[in-house]
Amino acid sequence: MESNRFLASIRPYALYLAWIVSIVATGASLYLSEVLHYLPCNLCWFQRIFMYPQVILLGIASYKNDRKIIPYAVTLSVIGGCISIYHYAEQKIPALAKALPCTAGIPCNFDYLNWFGFITIPLMALIASILIIVLLLAGRETKEEVHEA
Repeated sequence: MESNRFLASIRPYALYLAWIVSIVATGASLYLSEVLHYLPCNLCWFQRIFMYPQVILLGIASYKNDRKIIPYAVTLSVIGGCISIYHYAEQKIPALAKALPCTAGIPCNFDYLNWFGFITIPLMALIASILIIVLLLAGRETKEEVHEA
């Protein structure tokens, strides 16, 4: 019962909140690379490819309150999240890094950040993807709204 009230209170703002998460994730990745001069590895670039467009897409959708973008944005976040899972596993499982090593630029198993022994950049990207997915799924149109349209 409580979860239904919570979802109902979040639902009108879900697009905006997902947009804010994408802005923070994009801003953080740019801060790490442009200010702190952490070179992104190949997997970081792929994660960025699936996060950066969401700033624009979710921003426009939020402005227009267009919930039709949700399946597309969720797809981008799922793919980016899967890349983050693999990247995190490559950092934490040494044998995986040896099986498919990054051969160009910075190695993908290199940890610039390793807070508390487990919080790394790919984990933060995964958390952002999960937050966007959860918010967008919570913000989907209800059956009543679909029938009204």
